[in-house]
Amino acid sequence: MSYIGTLFIGIISAALVNNVVLSRFLGLCPFLGVSKKTSTAVGMGAAVIAVISLSSAITYFINRYVLRENLAYLRTIVFILIIAALVQTVEIILKKKMPSLYKALGVYLPLITTNCAVLGVAIDSAQKGYNFAETMVYSVGTALGFLIAIVIMAGIRERIEKNNIPESFKGMPIVLVTAGLMAIAFVGFSGTL
Repeated sequence: MSYIGTLFIGIISAALVNNVVLSRFLGLCPFLGVSKKTSTAVGMGAAVIAVISLSSAITYFINRYVLRENLAYLRTIVFILIIAALVQTVEIILKKKMPSLYKALGVYLPLITTNCAVLGVAIDSAQKGYNFAETMVYSVGTALGFLIAIVIMAGIRERIEKNNIPESFKGMPIVLVTAGLMAIAFVGFSGTL
């Protein structure tokens, strides 16, 4: 198999087989909080794609050329600072260019800073020793997996609101049951690659 084919399989694997939300359970806060409407879910997914991609590229070079082996113990702190700066930049851009999406995302936009999926991708890439192309494939695949999961959840939640469900399952209980069923469905992808 060619190197390009291997990278393509890496994207599919990160997005579906090892989905960051449904297989590794990272990034649940925005997944559960912003998945009420499909439009806000797409906006959050796009913001996460931008932040994960940019932070992975920056942290790759910082880790490789600045931290190296002798300062590896600073990796988590440095990565968190880089991610926080990128989220602030995305927040400023959204506030100026797309105020309606900025208002719709609300408190969940700054929560990307503490989204463990973003930090998890940067740390995983560094610990696994990926080169730059592999880091970018892994980060884009993981971010696409987040987007897929949150959009599917938003679509299901929009349909759930129109149905008659038992009182004890209304609100977050039915959302958690749905997330569990989605996780079971995504387990079906394991073993395919």
